[in-house]
Amino acid sequence: MRFIHAADIHLDSPLHGLSAYADAPADMLRNATREAFSKLVAVAIDEQVDFMVIAGDLYDGTWRDHNTGIFFCKEMGKLRRAGIPVYVLHGNHDAESEMTSQLQLPDNVHTFSTKKPQTYRIDALKVALHGHSFKDKAVTANLAAAYPSPVDGYFNIGVLHTALEGSSAHANYAPCTVAELHAREYQYWALGHVHEFAMWDEASTIVFPGNLQGRNIRETGRRGAVIVNVSEADKLSVERLFIDVLRWESVIVDASGLATLDEVARAAGRALEALIERAERPVPHAVRVTVTGATKAHGELFANATQLRAEVLAQIAAISHESLWLEKVKVTTQPIARALPASNEDGAADALADLHGLLIEAESDPEFIAMLKERLITLASQAPAELQKSVPELEYVRDGDLAKLVSEVRSGLIAQLADAE
Repeated sequence: MRFIHAADIHLDSPLHGLSAYADAPADMLRNATREAFSKLVAVAIDEQVDFMVIAGDLYDGTWRDHNTGIFFCKEMGKLRRAGIPVYVLHGNHDAESEMTSQLQLPDNVHTFSTKKPQTYRIDALKVALHGHSFKDKAVTANLAAAYPSPVDGYFNIGVLHTALEGSSAHANYAPCTVAELHAREYQYWALGHVHEFAMWDEASTIVFPGNLQGRNIRETGRRGAVIVNVSEADKLSVERLFIDVLRWESVIVDASGLATLDEVARAAGRALEALIERAERPVPHAVRVTVTGATKAHGELFANATQLRAEVLAQIAAISHESLWLEKVKVTTQPIARALPASNEDGAADALADLHGLLIEAESDPEFIAMLKERLITLASQAPAELQKSVPELEYVRDGDLAKLVSEVRSGLIAQLADAE
């Protein structure tokens, strides 16, 4: 038999990071999670799987738009007509959703209880699925500890939404350990909550399929679900299914050997073109370009962030505007270490040295940092989208990281002034 294991679908969750830009693919951003889920349902039907497991976070929190739930019912209807049952476990986001408790689902959809662990048997396949849905958003108890013993003679699947040993990137809900899951002696654990793919294959096969569709720049790379094939001897294989319809990527451009903004922009264009050429299928990409390294261009990049972004956008337009969008250009370069200009008649070198020293002291001066935050917080909070784009350093003000702001301004300002001198 074979089944699909998916998790963290987050239907109708907004994709963040592109919507402020005029060239953003608005329709794709709005419908990406739905399109990815429809693709998953189509694969389930084409592959004639025996059932599907959704291990939590089908919905995305406190959504009140019932069109989201109606869309899910429509997709489940397709599986019902194909004779494919679906076993759904509620995760922390589902526990927040009004749709979770209000909508009636098609009769091929089986939802695990929120009161205690529940077992569904598929006698024709000799399969037993065990699961315990979240009743509340923040479940900090070890739910796996109360899961039942495996059913003799059956292929046992544990369905669980968990941080699993406290994944640092996700809230520590339903924590447990890999060793505890192996000790249950189930053949397979279908996990959800952690958005990155992970697998342990020992006494049990334990799998996080990752989320179905990346939603922001923190969720880069290929996304999807898994299809599990089980032989008559209970030998299983796990195959990844890449379902995402828009992919987030991070591209690093090393500017160490480059001297001008134009050279950096051309290097970014080459890196972006290589990214598109490496893609195994023509999935649109949303990309963050990060410029690194100690470079002669540091001062120019610092002073002309808006121009750099425009130059990178021009490179993208020349490559393929239909398959590539820019999320952000981030400059993390450093100036090449060098002596400040020698003293001259007007004392410019001394002034630069004094300014450099004052800015270093300012980074650790609590009174200066507090004053700076007070002066800038209104601007950072209320600035229009166009200004936010052209001055990305405002994010440091909103985050309260004023010392980092001063540090970045210091290195760029001194480099720019030294060049001018």
